[in-house]
Amino acid sequence: MINPSTAVSPHRGLGIALALTVATAGCGQTLGPREPGFAGAARPAAAQKIRHIVVVIQENRSYDNFFATFPGGTGSTYGRTSGGETVPLTKVPLAGGSDPLHNHDTFVLEYDSGKMDGFDLAKFGKPQSSPYAAYEYVDPAQIAPYWTLAKRYVLADKLFATQSSGSFTAHQDLIAGDTLVGAQTSVIDYPSMRPWGCDAPPGTVTSTISPKGISKFTGPFPCFSYDTLADLLERRHLPWRIYSPTVVPPRGGDLWNPFEAIDEVRHGAQWTKNVRSPETTIFRDVADGKLAAVTWVIPDHQNSDHPGSPIDTGPSWVAGIVDAIGESKFWNSTAIVILWDDWGGFYDNAVPPQVDYQGLGFRVPMIVVSPYAKAGVVSHTQYEFGSILRFAEDTFSLGRLGTTDVRA
Repeated sequence: MINPSTAVSPHRGLGIALALTVATAGCGQTLGPREPGFAGAARPAAAQKIRHIVVVIQENRSYDNFFATFPGGTGSTYGRTSGGETVPLTKVPLAGGSDPLHNHDTFVLEYDSGKMDGFDLAKFGKPQSSPYAAYEYVDPAQIAPYWTLAKRYVLADKLFATQSSGSFTAHQDLIAGDTLVGAQTSVIDYPSMRPWGCDAPPGTVTSTISPKGISKFTGPFPCFSYDTLADLLERRHLPWRIYSPTVVPPRGGDLWNPFEAIDEVRHGAQWTKNVRSPETTIFRDVADGKLAAVTWVIPDHQNSDHPGSPIDTGPSWVAGIVDAIGESKFWNSTAIVILWDDWGGFYDNAVPPQVDYQGLGFRVPMIVVSPYAKAGVVSHTQYEFGSILRFAEDTFSLGRLGTTDVRA
């Protein structure tokens, strides 16, 4: 562990994707509630240094919901309503609060053909006392580890979810870039029963979207055979891992582990080899000197930042992952990408570009942490989930999946 007073020493590296350009290098100190501090000798040629990519996936927050007041970002503390009013966003604690629905129907209402004024029309999982319950932002003091990382490394304020939907397809987009099951036909929203994947009960169906619109609960069983980034890594004999709660509810693995819905993984040797449960196993593996080329980390419900939860341990969970890698031998060769899988139904002021029949969806936060990340920069580059896949493809010379990674 370094001395907390040691200064971060920036230097120039080679430009690579996801704003990993100006580098700072060294070892990490404990994050938790304290200030993170990384320092050490300068390392040139950042693009050649990354050998590990870790994608930490949290739950259901729009950019404005977490970073409305972040300096230099394009956040807003005011929103428009369907009645033409301008209303202030209410500052709330991380725990508890509202839990708007965040399916495609909600997107259509809130997006309102680009007017971004339908957030007062959102429905909720439980009755709300105010029609403006989707107009909230979390008190920055409640998510201090995220703000600390964003100030020290890179915060992206133009990452749009690939699809205008929720967690199930968002997690698929983060491993495959799409949920294509037919010619211009993709799965959207949620399976009719849980688990959301190959272990779903017989008769479980999905919904699909095409240029003609939504077809609800007429889609295939949620056990898919399309290629994912894991396939590209396997073909190059590069290791990958996903750290996830077990499939047994209510921990979260039955909903948020995207490989639960990939037939070849769930019903093959990769499930035993590459799926690590519980998710906390990542700490032991990193301490033991084991970190794959690409790693996905899925929280349990308690640590997920999920709206409406009475628990607020998500920021310390993520900080613990960064801390573990920062204190390990992997720090100088790792890029950590922290993001939230969908907007959670909450207000956001950025109009998502509509690039195809699926989206893009609403904006979510992304923090890039690495010794080669620009120090204290807000990136205004437009990203989507396929951008993360493309970053991994380029880093490891994997070729292309041929989905949204191509345009990202």
